[in-house]
Amino acid sequence: MPVRLRLQRHGRSKRPFYFIVAADSRSPRDGAYIERIGDYNPLSVPATINIDADKAFDWVIKGAEPTNTVKKILTYKGVLYKKHLYRGVRKGAFTQEEADKKFADWVESKKGSISDRIDALNAAKKEARQQRIDAENEKRTARATAKANAAVVEEAPVVEAETETPAADTETSAAE
Repeated sequence: MPVRLRLQRHGRSKRPFYFIVAADSRSPRDGAYIERIGDYNPLSVPATINIDADKAFDWVIKGAEPTNTVKKILTYKGVLYKKHLYRGVRKGAFTQEEADKKFADWVESKKGSISDRIDALNAAKKEARQQRIDAENEKRTARATAKANAAVVEEAPVVEAETETPAADTETSAAE
């Protein structure tokens, strides 16, 4: 029975939420599965991934084939790197302690890069919010200025009409 690690869709229309499951490759996408190993929400920023790395590692070692998306998720979470190190230990390239140290170093560097990315997203969000606020303030200022000018313009034609009439009389008398 070939086993695949794949996504099982849940959630309502246009709001997907996925379970990461180990299932028989012949079963339907949302059908029966052998074991649930995590979940994945692609709509949150950044995407939320909760996975039991030990269960996933066990399934990968047993020969379960991940789908493309699940493979990327397992790579992101370090399960496939752990498998790579495990194979090195089995072949005698290095000891288990060295492999554990390499994996711990990788996890620390990954946490640093993730936190940097989240900080950059938050900074971009703050900047976009501040730009929207500044644009709104400019619109308000423009509206207030236009309103003040409209009030002055309403008073001005009355004054201009009085001054234009005598000017028109002087022009006609000058033409005669």
